[in-house]
Amino acid sequence: MSLLTEILDYNKNFIEEKLYEQYATTKFPDKKLVILTCMDTRLVELLHKAMNMKNGDVKVVKNAGAILTHPFGSIMRSLLIAVYELKADEVYVIGHHDCGMSVIESQQMLDKMTKRGISKETLDIITNSGIDLDKWLEGFDSVEDSVAHSVNMIRNHPLMANEIPVHGLVIDPVTGELDLVVDGYKK
Repeated sequence: MSLLTEILDYNKNFIEEKLYEQYATTKFPDKKLVILTCMDTRLVELLHKAMNMKNGDVKVVKNAGAILTHPFGSIMRSLLIAVYELKADEVYVIGHHDCGMSVIESQQMLDKMTKRGISKETLDIITNSGIDLDKWLEGFDSVEDSVAHSVNMIRNHPLMANEIPVHGLVIDPVTGELDLVVDGYKK
């Protein structure tokens, strides 16, 4: 049985037994906050539990490393939508210790792409169009510095309301302990 078949079979049962009812909520976050965090599998449930969040409390935006790399990319757009359209009054950037982005080496990833069939010609076309793939794929050395950088980009974004606190934290992916990096109430 394929993973897709397994998921669809489970979903059919989920619907038939009305298991979705326990998750009923609105599109507006009850605790009026939005979190930018990492897509790490260890955080799927741990982050919410460590912060006393339940379904409906928070908007969550995820990417590799909880990194805001472009001020007008989809991550920033999502944060702005959460604030202006979905009633979030605070932003939290939450990175984590032992993050895979701290060991990413762009050249190794490019080599893996080539081994999986991405041609050198395709990589050259992208590079020649002005995209620095090494920079685009790079990770970070310090999760605390990376979180502080993302907080700074959000806090100083020309479209972010000045009264929105932007906090930065780092979570331990084993214990759930949160370390404060940036207190958004102190500007």
